[in-house]
Amino acid sequence: MLLQLYQRPHYYRCNPKGLSPASNLLTYISMNVSLTLVLMIASAAIGGTLQYGYNLAIMNAPTTFIQTFINETFVERWAIQLENYQVTLVWTIIVSIFSLGGLVGAIIAGPMSIRFGRKKCLLLNNIFLLSGALLALTSRAAASVEMIILSRISMNVQPMYFGESAPKHLRGAVSLSCAVFTSFGVVLGQVVGLREILGSESCWQYLLASNAIPGLIQLLTLPWFPESPRYLLIDRGDKEACISALRRLRGCEVQSSELAEILQEQAETKGMRPRRPWELFRDRSVRWQLVTVMVISSAMQLCGNDSIYFYASYVFKEAGISTEQIQYVTIGTGTCEFTACIMCNLLIERKGRRFMLMGGFILMTVWAVVFTIALSLEHLIPWMPYLSMACIFTYILSFGMGPAGVTGVLPTEIFNQTARPAAYMIAGSMMWLNLFIVGMIFPFLVSAMRQYCFVPFATVCLISALYVALVLPETKGKSLSAITGEFHKLNFKNKEGAHSGQIQYQLGEVCTSTAL
Repeated sequence: MLLQLYQRPHYYRCNPKGLSPASNLLTYISMNVSLTLVLMIASAAIGGTLQYGYNLAIMNAPTTFIQTFINETFVERWAIQLENYQVTLVWTIIVSIFSLGGLVGAIIAGPMSIRFGRKKCLLLNNIFLLSGALLALTSRAAASVEMIILSRISMNVQPMYFGESAPKHLRGAVSLSCAVFTSFGVVLGQVVGLREILGSESCWQYLLASNAIPGLIQLLTLPWFPESPRYLLIDRGDKEACISALRRLRGCEVQSSELAEILQEQAETKGMRPRRPWELFRDRSVRWQLVTVMVISSAMQLCGNDSIYFYASYVFKEAGISTEQIQYVTIGTGTCEFTACIMCNLLIERKGRRFMLMGGFILMTVWAVVFTIALSLEHLIPWMPYLSMACIFTYILSFGMGPAGVTGVLPTEIFNQTARPAAYMIAGSMMWLNLFIVGMIFPFLVSAMRQYCFVPFATVCLISALYVALVLPETKGKSLSAITGEFHKLNFKNKEGAHSGQIQYQLGEVCTSTAL
């Protein structure tokens, strides 16, 4: 049936105007996206952001068992019986080191994506993945907590690969598939982590090593798909390879307008080498683009959503859910985000990035406040624990509808080819660093603030919504030059700066016409 959906005249798949994305998902996909692009997205995401979501979720189920393993290891090695807070500290280091591993990956991913390309960089990530899985698998037999810690490092350039490979009218939806696969990875990790599957005391090391399977799938499938067309033309200067990649990814002949846009970006960056992260901080022309990426990437983690997956047991226990039911309730959290991300995928090209992002943060602020009230009254009103649980689900739904999907799209849309890898390095570094901070303090925050533990997250969401409303322009369906022109109004308050931005845009148009 899937093949029949793609057996359409090329005209329809290359000329999508007039079709509503929300009218019929299967028809929309079949008429707007080639089969090669769909399969490429699946292959890259299975070994990419699906891994991220999967690793978030699988650490929750074996919490008690790994904490027992930590204590036993210290007793066996040094004859030291750890206090509860010490066990919690070591446990939070194990959980949060995943973030530092991601931080290291974000730092090295930028240069590697320039040297080897986006696709090869994704494939090279599987070296870290498979090595980590081997360490996790053998950690129990080696009685080594350190091996679990070392097993949690990775890098990911999937959002950049998607953003550079998607057609402009589907750029948001294709980039948003990163969030869809992240949430699917969360659900998959929660299901595999059930005590009846791999979440038992005897199998937790296999659970931690099971993330090798998606990596193997990617290694077998991704080499068959093309490299990013923008990378091939702008970074490598190979126009024929770019056209060939576009033809395969679109399933039809290359439209002149799309090739013209890439040529314009090539003309604007001609003679420029790839930017380094510290150079972006000194460049006034990208000042507010950089601030925006840093603020939104930080807010994505400081809002506390991912900590719910890390420490779902803590959160639901505090909400009054029985210990026996917690593992099943946590599956609902991942399902909520998965559903919300699919809805966001349908709406992002209709409502725009700014609307979805701001709306998500505002709703998260509201639900965090309601959750705080519900926790404060749970001992006075019998049904309050159920309201608390509902608030967690709606909080995650709001996150999936906005920040989870839109954040990964922004660096691709507001930075040119020379600055994009450095921008992703900075965005990824902020994301992983803040995830580490929140992951380290969250269990202690829950213990110390109890019913008020979500107040800091509500504050972050409110500030983020205000920032988006005041600073971020809409990027939906716009070329890079048009978006850059809007940011120039912020970067250069005076007329001279705005005038220089207009001149730069016009020069790009002239160079494009010449190249064509």
